[in-house]
Amino acid sequence: MSVSAGQWPEERDGHEKGIFMDASQKFINRELGWLSFNEQVLEEALDPEVPLLERLRFLSIVANNLDEFFMVRVAELKRQEAEGDRERCPAGMTAEEQLAAISVRAHALVERTIECAMKDVLSNLARQGIRLYAWEELTEAQRSHLTRLFHERFFPVLTPLAIDPAHPFPILQNLRLNLGVLLDPKEGEAEPRLAIVQLPAAIPRLIDLPGYQTHAYLCLEEILRHHLTPLFPAQNILDVAAFRITRDSELDFDGDAPSFLAAVESELRKRRTNHPVRLEVEASIRPQFLAILQARIGLGDPDVYRIPGPLDLSAFFQLADLSGFDALHYEPFPPQPVPELEDSEDLWTAIRTQDILLHHPYETFDPVTELLKTAARDPNVLAIKQTLYRTSRNSPIIEALTEAARNGKQVCVVVELMARFDEERNIEGARRLEEAGAHVIWGIVGLKTHAKICLVVRREPEGVRRYVHLSTGNYNERTARLYTDLGLLTADERFGQDASNFFNALTGYSDVPAFHHFAMAPYNLRERLLGLVKRETRWAKDGPASMTLKMNSLVDDDLIEALYEASQAGVKIRMNVRGICCLRPGIPGLSENIEVVSIIDRFLEHARIYHFHNGGEDEVYLASADWMPRNLDRRIELLFPVRDGRLKQKLLENLEVYFRDNRNGRVLMPDGTYRRRQPGPGEPVTRCQVAFHQAAIEQRRRRARRPPLQLVPRSQS
Repeated sequence: MSVSAGQWPEERDGHEKGIFMDASQKFINRELGWLSFNEQVLEEALDPEVPLLERLRFLSIVANNLDEFFMVRVAELKRQEAEGDRERCPAGMTAEEQLAAISVRAHALVERTIECAMKDVLSNLARQGIRLYAWEELTEAQRSHLTRLFHERFFPVLTPLAIDPAHPFPILQNLRLNLGVLLDPKEGEAEPRLAIVQLPAAIPRLIDLPGYQTHAYLCLEEILRHHLTPLFPAQNILDVAAFRITRDSELDFDGDAPSFLAAVESELRKRRTNHPVRLEVEASIRPQFLAILQARIGLGDPDVYRIPGPLDLSAFFQLADLSGFDALHYEPFPPQPVPELEDSEDLWTAIRTQDILLHHPYETFDPVTELLKTAARDPNVLAIKQTLYRTSRNSPIIEALTEAARNGKQVCVVVELMARFDEERNIEGARRLEEAGAHVIWGIVGLKTHAKICLVVRREPEGVRRYVHLSTGNYNERTARLYTDLGLLTADERFGQDASNFFNALTGYSDVPAFHHFAMAPYNLRERLLGLVKRETRWAKDGPASMTLKMNSLVDDDLIEALYEASQAGVKIRMNVRGICCLRPGIPGLSENIEVVSIIDRFLEHARIYHFHNGGEDEVYLASADWMPRNLDRRIELLFPVRDGRLKQKLLENLEVYFRDNRNGRVLMPDGTYRRRQPGPGEPVTRCQVAFHQAAIEQRRRRARRPPLQLVPRSQS
C-alpha cells in the first residue's frame, strides 16, 4: 500500500494511538531501524521502473550493507550476549532479544534479495545480452577452454587445506568465498574427511566466457567446483559446497602497543581472524555437510544463511558499471560548474567576494581539489590545515597536500586512522604525506575525527587572510559523485578564527576554544543542538514554531525526547532521515506534530541540514554530525551556520523539495514501517534528485545570460 503525499493510514493499534505500557515503546530499535533502511534499498532493486543495471547495483549495495551490518552491529550484540549483558536498549530489548529479531528480519531480507536477483534482475539482464551461466549450460568447447584456463591460471595459486586431527580447522579470512569439500573417510573411520579450498582474491569472481556475441560470465567457484580432482588426486570427492564466513570487525585496543598507529595496524591484522558471526552457504548443501561446517565454525542455526544462488552479490558491482548499455543505466547527471567561480578571475577573489555553497554531486567537486592544488603552488600561501576521514585511491587531495609540503608550505593533516574499512588506505596516504614533510596527526585516541574542514592561510597585500572550506561530506572526489553533500567556501574572518582554534585544539594542548560560529563535538555540540530545539519549544508559546531537519540517522535518546517535548508544545517538525530513525512519529499526545520522510534514490543522501524558524529569524546550520551518541560524544564533529542570506534561502528551498518528493520519498509510520508516497490527484511527480540536477543546470544557464559581475572583495572586518 502506498501513501499519497501528506496522507496517513488509519490508526491500527495501541502504539499508533499513543497508549504505552512503558517508556521503551517510545523508541524504535536501532538495529531493526537499520534493517528497515536496507529494505528500502531493496525496494529500489525491486522497482521495474529503475533501469536494470541500476537494480543490480542496488542488489549489490544491499549485500554490501548486510556484510557491514553483521561485522559491526551483530558482532557487538553477540559480544554483549557472550558477556551476559542483560541491559536493555531504549526500545526495551536485550542483546539476546535483538539478535533473535534481527535473525528473522535478516533471513527474510536475504530471501527477498536473492529471489529478486535470480528470478527478476539476472533473468531480465540475460534477455538484454548480459548473462550469468551455469556449468551445465556450457558447450564442450567452452568447458575445454575453461579447463585450460584452470590449469594455466588458477591451479598454481590454489591451496587445498586438509582438516583432520593433524590439521585443525583453518582460520578462514573474513568474507572470502570458500569451497568445502567432503572426501571419503579414511580406512577404519566412519566420518568423511573435510577439506577447504579458498578462492584467491587476485582472480576476478566473474570469468568471461568465449564464443558469445554478448556479455557472458561464469562464477569462479563454478569452474573450481568442476576441477577439484587435481587438488585431491586419488581421493573420492563426496560433496562440494560454497560457503562464506563473516567475522567481527571491531578493533579492540589494549594499550600495550608502542603507538596508536602500531595498535591500529596490529588490530587490522587481527580483524581477518576475529570471531565468526554469520555463515552463508549455498542452499543445496546437504544437512550432514552443513552440520560439519557449523560444528567446526561454531555457529548455530539462526546464524546460517542458505543462499539459493550465488553467494556475495556485492561481487556484481562490476557488472553494474558495464558500458555500452545506456538504456540499462540511469540518465547521466554530469556535475555542473559552480557559476560563482566561472564569473571570477581567480579562486581567491571569488571566495573573498562572497560565501560560495557547493551542492554535490549536482555541482562539481572540482573547486575543492582546485583550492588545494592552487594553494600548493601559490607562493603567497603560507599554510594548509586539513582533516581527512575517507579518501579515494590515488587521491588528488593527498597529491595536492603532498605537493604543498614539498613546496615548503606548513602542512598539517589530521588523518583518522579509525575510519572503518578505510584504515589501510588512510595509513598509506598519511605515510606519503609524512615522507613529503607534512605534519601528520594520526587521529585522536578515543575520538574519531569526523569533521570535514580545510584551512588555507594566505599572505595578501592587506595582511594575512584565511580561506576555509567546510563540508558535510568527505574529501573524496569519487564519493562526491555518488553522495549528496554540501560544502561552504568562505573567507569570513570569524570562520577563519574558528578554523584556527579548531586545529589548535586538535594538534596542541589547547583547551576547548570559544568559537564564534562553530559548535564542536564532543565538547559542546550536544548542548548546542539541545539548546536550539528547546529554544524552538519556547517560541511555540508565542506563535508559530518549526524545525526542518535533514540527517542520515536519528538515534540519540536525549534529542529524541527533546523533539517529543517540542512536538507536544506545538512545534511543527519535519525530518528527512535517510537511515536509522529511532523516533516514532505521528503518535497523538507524543509526536503528532512530527513527520519523518526517507529518500532512497540513485545518490546516497548524506548532507546534514538543520533549520530552526527562531521566531522568524531563520537559522540554518550544516554539520558533519548525525544525531547519534557516537557523533555527539565519541567523535570530533563540527556544526556551522550558513550566514549569507542568499545561500540560506537556497537551502530552505532545497529542504522544501525533499518533502515534495512523491516518487522516492517514504513516510515513516508510528510502528516503524515505511510507506512510499504517491502523487495525489492532479499532483505532478516530484523526484527531488532530478529536481536538484535540473536546478543546477538552470542556475548555470541564468548565470551565463547575465553580464559579467564587477566583484569587489569584502572587508576582513
